[in-house]
Amino acid sequence: QVTLVESGGGLVQAGGSLRLACAASTRPFNTYAKAWFRQAPGKEREFVAAISWTGGNTYYTDSVKGRFTISRDNAKNTVYLQMNSLKPEDTAVYYCAASPTVTMPTRLDEYDYWGQGTQVTVSS
Repeated sequence: QVTLVESGGGLVQAGGSLRLACAASTRPFNTYAKAWFRQAPGKEREFVAAISWTGGNTYYTDSVKGRFTISRDNAKNTVYLQMNSLKPEDTAVYYCAASPTVTMPTRLDEYDYWGQGTQVTVSS
């Protein structure tokens, strides 16, 4: 059974930082593209950031550019999302996802594996 488990969410004041982590249960995920999505209450799940399987390429949605950084440690089978200068509009459940591709997809239906999500709440 392949699983992704997120951690690191919590409550933080605006301007603060959080670091999310997503650990994969099996080694083949080291060759998968990884991404973070988020879903705010009453809204659709949206793309946040993606990283290629080598870690050499990254892509971000415009609203988080310059504030969020996606990275991965294949030795630990883990992908991270460093979130700085957080805003109340960043409040959402954050999900990690994995896709067996060399590209960096941004659509939900291009990802085969999902974590259970971790709540991030940013207070004003």
